[in-house]
Amino acid sequence: MGALETYLSDLRDIKLSGEGVSELSYYPALRQLLEEIGSGLKPKVRCFMNLKDHGAGLPDGGLFTADQVRRGTLGGQKPARGAIEVKPPSHEAATVATTGQVLGYLETYRQVLVTTLREFLLLGLDELGKPAVLERYVIAPSESEFWALVNHPRRAEQEQGERLLEFLRRVLLSGAALASPQDLAWFLASYAREARFLAEAADLPALVSVRRSLEDALGVKFEGEKGEHFFRSTLVQTLFYGLFASWVIWSREHDPGDGAVFDWQKAAWTLRVPVVRALFEQIATPSRLGSLGLAPVLNRAAAALHRVDRRAFFARFEQHHAVQYFYEPFLEAFDPALRKELGVWYTPPEIVEYMVARVDTVLREELNVSDGLADPRVYVLDPCCGTGAYLVEVLEKIAQTLDEKGADALSAGDVKKAALERVFGFEILPAPFVIAHMQLGLLLQNMHLPLAENERAGVFLTNALTGWDSPHGHQQVLALPELEAERDAAEKVKQELPILVILGNPPYNGFAGVSTAEEGDLLKAYKEGLAEWGVTKHYLDDLYIRFFRVAERRIA
Repeated sequence: MGALETYLSDLRDIKLSGEGVSELSYYPALRQLLEEIGSGLKPKVRCFMNLKDHGAGLPDGGLFTADQVRRGTLGGQKPARGAIEVKPPSHEAATVATTGQVLGYLETYRQVLVTTLREFLLLGLDELGKPAVLERYVIAPSESEFWALVNHPRRAEQEQGERLLEFLRRVLLSGAALASPQDLAWFLASYAREARFLAEAADLPALVSVRRSLEDALGVKFEGEKGEHFFRSTLVQTLFYGLFASWVIWSREHDPGDGAVFDWQKAAWTLRVPVVRALFEQIATPSRLGSLGLAPVLNRAAAALHRVDRRAFFARFEQHHAVQYFYEPFLEAFDPALRKELGVWYTPPEIVEYMVARVDTVLREELNVSDGLADPRVYVLDPCCGTGAYLVEVLEKIAQTLDEKGADALSAGDVKKAALERVFGFEILPAPFVIAHMQLGLLLQNMHLPLAENERAGVFLTNALTGWDSPHGHQQVLALPELEAERDAAEKVKQELPILVILGNPPYNGFAGVSTAEEGDLLKAYKEGLAEWGVTKHYLDDLYIRFFRVAERRIA
């Protein structure tokens, strides 16, 4: 039984007993709901009702972190995650939040969770110290509808359980400083899930041109239920990783102590990869965000970014391999079904390091390329680069070779030249695409070889399984010329450059949501004669085998 189903079942039983008095009788059910969710958090969050007076009156309850609870006493500590104010379902949470009593709690406790049992509202302080609604969730819009819903707790769980769970997790974690990439990834993914719920329920006629442009540029068709899910998930990923990338760039330009506040509505101005900027601008217009109801969600995501301890976060974020850890937790929390469909799994750094070193050795010992990957004649491609782990390792191997040769500052620039001109990555998902660019940018910056405004690493948003045969005739992508330029640049790599090394960890699983005829024809050579041998050829349609076939065709 889910948390919401349990909560509503308890409320129903209390009401049916006829022995309930006001909201007090429902405290145990509310406390159990918050305790169940809080027990799964790190640090755990505990809920206690009927608190003592800390100078602002007697709150109905409080949210404490586990480290506050020692030896059976709180020792007069204020609840670290705020006070709780409970009213019966006949009240409106927004009205309760404006009362002098609640505002007094807010001044003392800094956060107040106001609930009418059917509605939850987190009241906090904005950047100017003024009262502000930080989060809000409505189980039912009226008292009558709520008690009707209480009689069907299982149906409510199926329809709302996941969203309420995500909301309350954010509430119980609100107020805690964010310092690790994993914690921030979870928060952004949680808001992105809320955005995905809204996007999946909305009609998207205004985004038809964006959809067609993506289909043409990526060489895919968003077919059926899976394809529709992939498209909408792509839109949300673009929004949130565009937001995140813009914040990272903004953070590098503003010292944590300068008092500046990140404005997500200006995010497009700091996105330097043209195709990411174009997609973000197409989706993040006021009319489209308004019709989808996404603006409030992005406001809350930006508020979470404001809570980040930037010095601690970037100390971890820029450590070797730390950036890609940010992506997999995001996709696992945001869209685990899509992650499974696409076979998105993190490759351990030891495996990446070994594979790159092995390729470098083969180049030297078997192909007589004395400098291995550092040789300017060696063109490298990861056709499913994800967050760029293999690309980073290749560039580090090149830098190591140059260092061992005693390279001067001029020849050290060959690392940057390699990142721009001969070490390439293809990726079809916007989120890892953004992270890959971020990883390579950070690597070059740490090597004192930063990219200029008009420079970009050789990572392209493209379907790596199509576009290899020349010539291609394309219709103009009039809505998004940046996507057209991205597609053409990727096809130049596919059709013209002498790629010698293809490496990486391709996704596996047969994802049918973006199938194309060209992609399906890849495996004809493998399937010939199988039927005569009684072998089921269906199992060859795995993504992993398609990528292997692309590599085989390109190299051989």
